[in-house]
Amino acid sequence: MSHTFHIPVLGLGYSVDTPIKAARYGISSVASIVDDELIERIRKYHTLQNNEHFIPIPATEADYRAKRITAYLDLMDRIVNRQFEALRQEPFEEGREISRYFELLPETAPLKIQYGEMLATEDPVEKSRLQNELRNNLTKGAIDVNIMSKVDKMNRGTDGELLDEIYSDASAALRGFAMSTLHSSLILSAGMNPRLYNYLEQFEDFYPDENGKFRKKVILKVSDFRSAFIQAKFLAKKGIWVSEFRIESGLNCGGHAFATEGYLLGPILEEFKAKKQEMRVELFALYRSALEAKGRKTARIPEIRITVQGGIGTAEEDRFLLRHYEVDATGWGSPFLLVPELTNVDEATLKDLVTAESEDFYVSNSSPLGVLFNNFKKSSAEKQRLERIAKGRPGSPCKKKYLVSNTEFTTEPICTASRQYQNLKIKQLQAITPQPADYEQQFNAITEKLCLCEGLSTAALLENKLLKTGENKSVAICPGPNLSWFSKIYSVEEMVGHIYGKINLLANVNRPNMFINELNLYVDYLKKDMELHAETLTDKKQKYFQKFREQLLAGIAYYNTLVADFTHQTEAYKQKMLDELKAASASLEALCPVAAV
Repeated sequence: MSHTFHIPVLGLGYSVDTPIKAARYGISSVASIVDDELIERIRKYHTLQNNEHFIPIPATEADYRAKRITAYLDLMDRIVNRQFEALRQEPFEEGREISRYFELLPETAPLKIQYGEMLATEDPVEKSRLQNELRNNLTKGAIDVNIMSKVDKMNRGTDGELLDEIYSDASAALRGFAMSTLHSSLILSAGMNPRLYNYLEQFEDFYPDENGKFRKKVILKVSDFRSAFIQAKFLAKKGIWVSEFRIESGLNCGGHAFATEGYLLGPILEEFKAKKQEMRVELFALYRSALEAKGRKTARIPEIRITVQGGIGTAEEDRFLLRHYEVDATGWGSPFLLVPELTNVDEATLKDLVTAESEDFYVSNSSPLGVLFNNFKKSSAEKQRLERIAKGRPGSPCKKKYLVSNTEFTTEPICTASRQYQNLKIKQLQAITPQPADYEQQFNAITEKLCLCEGLSTAALLENKLLKTGENKSVAICPGPNLSWFSKIYSVEEMVGHIYGKINLLANVNRPNMFINELNLYVDYLKKDMELHAETLTDKKQKYFQKFREQLLAGIAYYNTLVADFTHQTEAYKQKMLDELKAASASLEALCPVAAV
């Protein structure tokens, strides 16, 4: 790849068409394929924008969800291919797309060095030769897709009968990608879904061709080595190779946050670095046996890439991760929400992000999935949630139903963010006599759930003027805490230049190192969790807290040693890190769970 970073998935709509905007410059990005309704509307928009004939795929059509996703991915593939070929044919002149492609590259990239040589060459014959060579070596950014494994409800047909499991939400999305023309990767996140993982076996594109190449690759988004290895072995036994482990910080990231039991990013990366080759060999033995059982052969071990994302904020941090942990690339997500040229953020939300303070970004229990969620206090969806509570009508109308899961009160699953569920749950709480001492706390826990199916799509509809009359205009957004240090609207050149150290967008900002920031997030998380369970502490929970605390202290000990390896930083920077580690350690030492009664 031309670049050493990628743009991860950003909510449902924020990066749904980012590949159309970024891939021609060699920048890889990830689109969510959860919301087929949003995808159908975005497909219509880009079809017409590109002077193609739009043929709608109605929800009454058999297998409509998969068909919509395939049609959209094929459209993106066509658009990007046309853009890329047009770029390749352009003359090397100032202001041209082809010149922009090379100017965005890092200074150390072989292509960028060649580009500089071409510009400096005065001999017209040699210049023409170098230009042709550069054109031939251009590569597109990948059009990758993301499926959250947990978003996988079963569906019913038009006759009301339950459909086969291959028509579940995640399975249909997988099929939509598998049947597309894309040569790219499927990123699976949010843990293992055996049904979905088993389904991968059915599609030829996930198996190697006679040259050992994959038309479509599998990437696992993971937060620790153990779970990554377990998932990869499960897939290897089925003849499915994991081409990349995309390591994400447990808490210092955008979207849903999967807190580890105190395992910090640095030690996790160290474990991947130390065990990568051993893991590769063990996985290949399982993989080769599985392929042979299917009548397939493979002669060599396929590549495994290790990448990292979540909270990276400076070029120095980016370089350190690439150099010290030998990762293949980094992911920069939330900062690109401030780059309108590449992502879909409506004007009002963009303004609120620019003026936000650090306390406006927080980890919440807002997600109906029951997983921690990075929320934004200034979002219009959050304001609407509070207004509905004030009016005595908590909860949201549930239209898309992607996150339905609760059967406490109903036969059919319903969403915990829905008005239906919250009304039933509040009535149950009010019926308890005498009223529980923690009534307000329980009430807030019920009503904290937020509709994400619509909220995370709305900005894309607003930005592209696709919102219909009467539709909810409230926007949910889930940036990581790292965004609090970025406070402007940026151009592509500015953000990419910042990543590669050409400019420094945070030059006058007092920001802790990404490892320190994640550590502090974990310490705060542990404190809050202990306070929440102070009155009802069980032996199991006490052991969990103790293990969590011990892992954090082990992480601090690791970082104390690691600071010496920050050779490109000043002594003052390193001393500040040591002081912050000492402060975090003191906070943890003061945390002693009371023994369970």
